[in-house]
Amino acid sequence: MYFDISALKGNNAYKLMTATIVPRPIAWIVSQDEQGRNNAAPFSFFGAMSGEPPVVCVGIGTRPDGVHKDTAANLHIGAGFVINMVSSELMAQMNVTAIDFAPGVDELQAAGLEIAASNKVAPPRIAASPVAMECRVQQHLDVSAHRRIIVADILAMHIRDDAVLDAERCHIDTPRLDLVGRMHGGGWYSIQNKLVELPRMTEAQWRDLTPSEE
Repeated sequence: MYFDISALKGNNAYKLMTATIVPRPIAWIVSQDEQGRNNAAPFSFFGAMSGEPPVVCVGIGTRPDGVHKDTAANLHIGAGFVINMVSSELMAQMNVTAIDFAPGVDELQAAGLEIAASNKVAPPRIAASPVAMECRVQQHLDVSAHRRIIVADILAMHIRDDAVLDAERCHIDTPRLDLVGRMHGGGWYSIQNKLVELPRMTEAQWRDLTPSEE
C-alpha cells in the first residue's frame, strides 16, 4: 500500500516509521544539568552515522507542552554525556527512567541504578550497562519546533570484559552483550535470539555463482 507522508495526519508518519524501522538500538543517555544533577532517559531514534570519525545521532522530541526534555536541554554544543546500551536484564530499570519525571529528578536513583565514573566527560555511566559510550555534542539540528537531532562524537567506550574477544583487534562477542532493540508500538522490544550469517561477496564470487549468458 502507498502512503503519501504529506497527506498523513497526526502522528501517523511516526507510527509507520516505528513499525518498520526495527529493531532500533536504544541510547540510554546520562547527562547533567548546569547544577551537575544527573538525568537518565532512553531514546530509540538513535544510530551510528560515521565510523571515521566515530559519530552518532540521537533524535529527541519535546514534552507534550512543547518544552524541551531534560536531555535535550542538557546537551548543549560541547556538552559531554554518556550513551549506555540496554541489556535484557536492565529493561525494567530502563523503563523507570522513561517516566516523565519533573525536571531535576535523578532517574538513576529512582531506578536503583549504580553508576561509575566516566574518563573523559562529567556525567557518569551506568555501571551495569554492557556498553557505554562517552560522547561530546558536536552540533544540533532542529528539524522542527518539536524535534532536535543531536550529532555527537564518541570519545571513549567501555565494554564488559567478558564480551571482549581480542582487545588489540577490537573484536567483540556481540551476542554476549544481550542487547535490546526497540520494536513496533508501545512497549515492544526485541532481544537477540536469532542470528543469520551472510558473508559479503566480491564481484568475482558473484560472477562464479551467476550463470553465464554466453
